[in-house]
Amino acid sequence: MLATTLYQLVALCLWFPVHASAFYFYSNGGERKCFHKELSKNTLLQGTYKVQPYDDNLKAYRDADPKDFSVVIDVEEVFDDNQRVVHQKGSPNGDFTFVALESGEHRVCFQPEASGWLTKGKVKIDTEFEIGSDSKLDSKKRDTLEALHQKVVILNAKVLEIRREQQLMREREAAFRDVSESVNSRAMWWTIIQVIALGLTCFWQMRHLSTFFIKQKVL
Repeated sequence: MLATTLYQLVALCLWFPVHASAFYFYSNGGERKCFHKELSKNTLLQGTYKVQPYDDNLKAYRDADPKDFSVVIDVEEVFDDNQRVVHQKGSPNGDFTFVALESGEHRVCFQPEASGWLTKGKVKIDTEFEIGSDSKLDSKKRDTLEALHQKVVILNAKVLEIRREQQLMREREAAFRDVSESVNSRAMWWTIIQVIALGLTCFWQMRHLSTFFIKQKVL
């Protein structure tokens, strides 16, 4: 019976390779708090956090204003002389991701930072660690790349549509230009014909008047 129970526990552990732990802690005046995690090589550590300062007027913890608060997150390799492998400064509500390069003990530290009189205040930090395989990170990368690919496809379709509209506008402009040139050409020739006709009319009238005056013996 005991062997069967142990076997079921092992099967559950293998079936659910991702482990999560959530907790909260308090910090006074920007105090640095650290937690130790034993991680295997290529293990994915994902963490989320939320900083809430204590409001004396409300007598309770409230959401932090990003203008007044930030959080510094450090991940250090304890087994390698406390080598720091992650140093991140973010908003009072965010997350971080880390993949262990080597197996061993790691230290994850949070240090809230505030401005003005809030630097000496008390804050509550809710955090959650999720530990799993780096394949999950690859899956998220694939999802992100797929989403980006879809956006690129949509943008390409919009670009093609814009190009078709531009080509249609150029064709319309070319057709309008041809019509304008044709109309201008016809107008020019019509003007030339009118000038020639007017010149011939004037010449005929002058010739006719000259003949008339000669017959009348005026000239």
